[in-house]
Amino acid sequence: MAGGGSRNWRLVRADTDAVPPSARRFMARARQRRLRAALPWLIGAGALLAVGGLVWLVYGTPVLGVREVRVVGAQILTPEQVRTAAAVEPELPLARVDLDEVGDRVRKLPPVDRVVVSRSWPSAVVIEVVERTAVAAVPARDGQFVLIDDEGVPFRAVPAAPKGLPLARLSTPGAGDENTGSALTVLAALSDELREQLVAISVPSPVQIRLELRKGRVVIWGDDTKSERKSTVATVLLKQDGDEIDVSAVKVVTIR
Repeated sequence: MAGGGSRNWRLVRADTDAVPPSARRFMARARQRRLRAALPWLIGAGALLAVGGLVWLVYGTPVLGVREVRVVGAQILTPEQVRTAAAVEPELPLARVDLDEVGDRVRKLPPVDRVVVSRSWPSAVVIEVVERTAVAAVPARDGQFVLIDDEGVPFRAVPAAPKGLPLARLSTPGAGDENTGSALTVLAALSDELREQLVAISVPSPVQIRLELRKGRVVIWGDDTKSERKSTVATVLLKQDGDEIDVSAVKVVTIR
């Protein structure tokens, strides 16, 4: 070697056979340990991504949006009237529909007594309504008849009184009206025989209740106290002759 000269170095890649087997096994085990340590994090990240994608799909896109508003139980109302009142936004993600708000809007329709709103996946809102049942028809000044339910709520106007429904002669029918409340108390206490004969109940005041029966017969009821007892007595007296039965003082009844 010449003086002052430099050596020429070269890097050469050792063949894997040159690495001792023990070293190769050590490195393989180290890689496995690193993989096992990272695996829970990788699984967690994947799960978060999947959940995030699912949440975005359900809440943020119209893929599972409203495409149908299904109405069940409507008879007085039309399904379209219920849908209009419900005002459910088309294609709004079904998960974001406020069921309580929809129910509150539908409940404002006078014929609706109760309403249940639910989701039907993947794309429908179901509105189940229970409509009010008429217990009497109140003659109105315009010639129509206003139907009231067992709570005294006026909910529908009709041109003619439904067959088999008694008239209630009330000046201001309503749930908070005292005369209406008295009429409902008496109607609820009537026997089947009286109910079958009843044409109308007249309540000009809470102490002047009067039943109009078939064939021109009347029952002077008085107030609505002891109505069940009055009903029992009046039912017995129906079998006797007389056009007017007075049970206003239930202990001293008269018939003439």
